[in-house]
Amino acid sequence: MLVPKLVTTLKDYNRRQFVSDLTAGLIVGVVAIPLAIAFAIASGLTPQRGLYTTIVAGFLISVLGGSRVQIGGPTGAFVVIVYGIVQKYGVDGLTIATTMAGILLIVLGVSRMGNAIKFIPHSVTIGFTSAIGLTILVQQLDAAFGLAKAAYPAHPIERIVAYAHNAGTANGYAAAVCAATLAILLVWPRISRTVPAPFVALIATTVAVRLLHLPVVTVGERFGHLQGGLPMPTLPHVDFGTLRELVLPACTIAGLGAIESLLSAVVADGMISGRHRPNMELVAQGVANVVTPILGGMPATGAIARTATNVKAGGRTPIAGIIHSLTVLLITLAFGAWAEIIPLATLAGILLVVAYRMMEWRVVRAELRGPRSDAVVLVAVFALTLLVDLTVGIGVGVVLASLLFVRRMAAMTEVRSLTELNDSDEDATDELLPRESIPPGVEVYDVAGPFFFGAAEQFKDTLAAISKKPRVLVVRMRRVPFIDSTGLNVLRDLVRRTQRDGTTVILAEIQEQPRQAIQRGGLVEMVGGDHVVGSLDLAIAMSGQIALDKPKTRRTPVA
Repeated sequence: MLVPKLVTTLKDYNRRQFVSDLTAGLIVGVVAIPLAIAFAIASGLTPQRGLYTTIVAGFLISVLGGSRVQIGGPTGAFVVIVYGIVQKYGVDGLTIATTMAGILLIVLGVSRMGNAIKFIPHSVTIGFTSAIGLTILVQQLDAAFGLAKAAYPAHPIERIVAYAHNAGTANGYAAAVCAATLAILLVWPRISRTVPAPFVALIATTVAVRLLHLPVVTVGERFGHLQGGLPMPTLPHVDFGTLRELVLPACTIAGLGAIESLLSAVVADGMISGRHRPNMELVAQGVANVVTPILGGMPATGAIARTATNVKAGGRTPIAGIIHSLTVLLITLAFGAWAEIIPLATLAGILLVVAYRMMEWRVVRAELRGPRSDAVVLVAVFALTLLVDLTVGIGVGVVLASLLFVRRMAAMTEVRSLTELNDSDEDATDELLPRESIPPGVEVYDVAGPFFFGAAEQFKDTLAAISKKPRVLVVRMRRVPFIDSTGLNVLRDLVRRTQRDGTTVILAEIQEQPRQAIQRGGLVEMVGGDHVVGSLDLAIAMSGQIALDKPKTRRTPVA
């Protein structure tokens, strides 16, 4: 249903809820300011772009979104992607890629693809978010230790090598400011949760640097004078060659934005016992990413940490998200220029905590102790995201997870001969028939599990092992819930081969989906409509009569 949650929640809105939303919006707005500045700087952009994104995207996502409590804005997940795009294509390239990503998100939402995102395996999500967290942590070490400004490589390993070469330029005061920031972020929540720890750390360390005249690099020294207010809309120059090169980055932004926003919405649902509208959420994310870059912003998505803060502070409707963006707007207009005096080491400390939380080591450890296939996927995604890039990591992870899933499903499919089993066999069950109940010249095989391309070879190998050519072959399919085109083709090959050998095939106890597939695929005509029966007893009775009446002759198979 493409109806924003704001429309639904306003139907029974009241003054009491407004007070709760107002309080939550103000708190989240204060939390968002240092994060917005930090994410923008870490992405290779000016601080204002992070603030613009929080204001514009945060407002649009709350107004149009499919979640009651989702808070939108810049997030750590985009830092690595945005940094790479800016370094290669510049800010104009980022604007184009983000706008294209927004259009893709709108298309995904309108085409009802929101529910498909939930099929991304958890091991893939944990793998790339942990790798992104580690990359952000590495990126912030130069600011945390006050290393001299340099063109540090984007690759984390190459960046660490560059840090080692510049280790002699470390600034002890910057390291102390970063350490103080980390201490406040860790200790302050034990003192008070009313005032957000990032805001306290930002104010305390900035004031200390100013009063003590500490020689540390500030935002103003690195980026120059910061203008207050919002910029005028701008459209970058677009040419076909650039658009073609930016298709892959745009797809990466869209994919990650969809995953992050819907993951955040799911987490929020669990906290408020609610249910979001995934398709409407994708449309809102798309609109936000189309409009925001034109107004000087960067990619945006649902922010899990700020959404959780909103819920804990009492926010229960999109009004809280709207107030959060208006709060950032008012503070930017009134005090935006003051961001110049914020030490870069302070922002680095805030991002180090964000990066550590993104890595989710406890979840990673639990995944590694789980099924081996999931652990393999997680390690592969983590390594490829860290060493190559996010697109390769996610792509290989999804493909690998799919292949491992197919292997597991294929292992669940079983093909066995009921003719060779009787009550004395160890694996015999009540479903198996006594040997004497099966007429001479008749073979009965039971297929259990999904009959798809992954299990087709097992079926072929089992039936190929039949040493004698029976007069009648009964294939029982009572426990086959699904058959795909490959499985259907294997059945066709079976019928052709057995008909050449003079064997009649009877299909018994077929479920609805396989029955429809067999009818559409022409298999009923090949075996004969009267040889597709509803019970195994009827199939055996029919096969016994056929075996007695029918001479063993070869026949031309039906095409």
